[in-house]
Amino acid sequence: MDTSKDRGLDLFKFISTSDMEASGHIHDDRVVIECDVTAIKEPQVAEAAVISELLVVPPSDLSVNFGKLLGSEEGADVKFIVQGEIFPAHKIIVATRSPVFKAQLYGPVGEGNRECITIEDMQAPVFKALLHFIYTDSLPPMEDIDSNEKEMMKHLLVAADRYAMERLKLICEGFLCVSLDVETVATTLCLADQHNCRRLKDACIDYINSSDRINEVVASQGYLHLKRACPSVFVNMWEKEKVSKSQKN
Repeated sequence: MDTSKDRGLDLFKFISTSDMEASGHIHDDRVVIECDVTAIKEPQVAEAAVISELLVVPPSDLSVNFGKLLGSEEGADVKFIVQGEIFPAHKIIVATRSPVFKAQLYGPVGEGNRECITIEDMQAPVFKALLHFIYTDSLPPMEDIDSNEKEMMKHLLVAADRYAMERLKLICEGFLCVSLDVETVATTLCLADQHNCRRLKDACIDYINSSDRINEVVASQGYLHLKRACPSVFVNMWEKEKVSKSQKN
């Protein structure tokens, strides 16, 4: 019976004493009734599922908070000086993101002044973008830093290689792979060779070998620089061209 509803006694069926005695169920003036009782409990899963659907978990704002920390300079315990510009930062964050910075800030390599470090051979806008990536794992809008996005990516690739930040290096490498042109492909190839960017190097060689404007590439200033700085690259170019031709035949 459903105990949640008051249906009265009409719900039950009665049997008369005479019918009971004639049924053969009475022994020694006794009757034994066996009952199977099933207790049904309201499921809690459905209710939890409904609550879960109503809950909207916002995306992670960790990078946003770290970006604000960088901008606020609150708790900064180290200053980087680049081209005369000062960039306050937090040692533990910078060291966590770069093994080179870690050695410089906490290891024997950085013995001396660890509170004020001068960065040589790097432009201030490049270091600013590098620091932004260290804190947020993303690049800032390039228009806020440098109008020439391609050149900025080249400088960032050099910085990423210098401070052993592989993810940033791959991001820059990927951008440059799809941004090749006749005027800059030679200098980009030289950059790839100097900083051990295999995928970018292959992309540049394929572009030069497959381009119908090979004469324009050869006539560019970058090509002259490539010949002087990275003569070994030409061996790779010839080998790839030879393999490509043999596969076509």
